[in-house]
Amino acid sequence: SIEKTVMWGRSVYDNIRKFIQFQLTVNVAACTISLVGAFYPPWNDPLTPVQLLWINLIMDTMGALALATEQPTRKLLNRHPFKKGAHIVNQIL
Repeated sequence: SIEKTVMWGRSVYDNIRKFIQFQLTVNVAACTISLVGAFYPPWNDPLTPVQLLWINLIMDTMGALALATEQPTRKLLNRHPFKKGAHIVNQIL
């Protein structure tokens, strides 16, 4: 039915937004650690490129699995739809 389609569509949209927020947080933290380590001599190379790739791979997989298993709720139907030109990544995110 249309009701289920709207629920699933909004749920997928919300899950994509949560996944993007999660990925931005993890990647910004990893880049910050690497940057601080590059300019702070006692922390000589805290994360190697291979370690960064493994962190990225694990976080991508775990984040996708966690968000893909989230079921839609009826509460999503109470929310107004986003505008057609609305950005997925905004200042609130």
